[in-house]
Amino acid sequence: MDIIDILKKLPYSSPFLFVDDLVSIEENGVIGTFTFKEGLNFYKGHFKNNPITPGVILTETMAQIGLVCLGIFLVGNDLTEESQIGLTSTEIEFLKPVFPGEKVTVISEKIYFRFSKLKCKVKMLNEKSEIVCEGTMAGIIKVN
Repeated sequence: MDIIDILKKLPYSSPFLFVDDLVSIEENGVIGTFTFKEGLNFYKGHFKNNPITPGVILTETMAQIGLVCLGIFLVGNDLTEESQIGLTSTEIEFLKPVFPGEKVTVISEKIYFRFSKLKCKVKMLNEKSEIVCEGTMAGIIKVN
C-alpha cells in the first residue's frame, strides 16, 4: 500500500484531519507532517489574544500520523469500511508550544503490533527540529 492509498483510507476529514503528508512509511515506523494554519477555529479561544495549539490537538495529530497511518499500512488491504480504529492510551510530555502557522513533523517508531493493538514511541518536532512533545501511544485497529 502506498502513501496516497493510506491518506485516502484515513477516517477523518477537515476540520479534524491533521495529516498533510507522509514523508516515509515502513513496517517499523512512519514520518509525517502537518501545518497548523492560522485560521483554525480553536485558535479563537485557546488562548484569548495568545493563540497556541491545544495539547489535545497535538496528541490527535501524533495519533493520526503515528498510529492510524502506520496501522493502515500494517493491515493493508484487510482494512474495510467496517474496520474499527480507536486510541486506547497515551503518555505524552509537552515541551514547547506550537503557534498558528507552524509546520510539525511526527516521527513514530513501532514498539509492537499484536492482537490488533499497535503501540508506538512518538515524537513531534517543530521546524527548528526541536522536540515539541514526545511519549508513547497505543491504539486498536480491528479489521472485519
